[in-house]
Amino acid sequence: MALLEMTNVRKRFSGLTVSNNLSCSVNEGEIVGLIGPNGSGKTTLFNLISGFHTPDKGKIQFRGENITGLQPHIICKKGIARTFQIVKPFPKLTVFRNIRIGAYNLVADRRAASQKTDQVIETVNFDKERNMLPSHLTIGGLKKLEFARALATEPKLILLDEIMAGLNPAEQDSMIEIIRKINAGGITVFVIEHHMKVIMSLSHRVIVLNYGVKIAEGSPEQVSRNEEVLKAYLGGSKAC
Repeated sequence: MALLEMTNVRKRFSGLTVSNNLSCSVNEGEIVGLIGPNGSGKTTLFNLISGFHTPDKGKIQFRGENITGLQPHIICKKGIARTFQIVKPFPKLTVFRNIRIGAYNLVADRRAASQKTDQVIETVNFDKERNMLPSHLTIGGLKKLEFARALATEPKLILLDEIMAGLNPAEQDSMIEIIRKINAGGITVFVIEHHMKVIMSLSHRVIVLNYGVKIAEGSPEQVSRNEEVLKAYLGGSKAC
């Protein structure tokens, strides 16, 4: 069943088309990878889904409801959370309090928000860092904090934009296990990633964009053998 469905979505910026009549879907319970060369429109697609941009054309549906053009905070309340490539935590708040802000998405009671925060901290193995300020965290810690804040909003679907960027192999392995854990717990995952080994081992299905157009979709094995995908990556662009 399609949890998220995009139909003929189009977006232009100053005459440049970054999403060109794009149609794709994410099914409930999946981990879907989104890959493509630099400038292929991946982050723009996440911005359209999460309400930071409005499509010029097309429709985005979530759980059967048209969410096209809704504000980001409304979309978040409906069950879509996201992370950003550039992490911007509240610098004067501890890890715990940063995460608790996300928990207030669905609960107003401080005790309930704190309980939710404790659950998220346990899920992402963040207990040792809970009282730290963001300035004392490693890059891996900051990425985990970004992830945790999104999880605290209690999403049905989480959009992860290069959550592995800057992580060492051990941190990548840890993040992969956390993503698999939350997916097993009922959260659908849509993830942009430039580490091909990561995306291919993590994803149930992979969608490939190039110049705002979907050029391939299928299992990691199918996509890795697709001639158009190989041409896009070997034609002078780097994955991102």
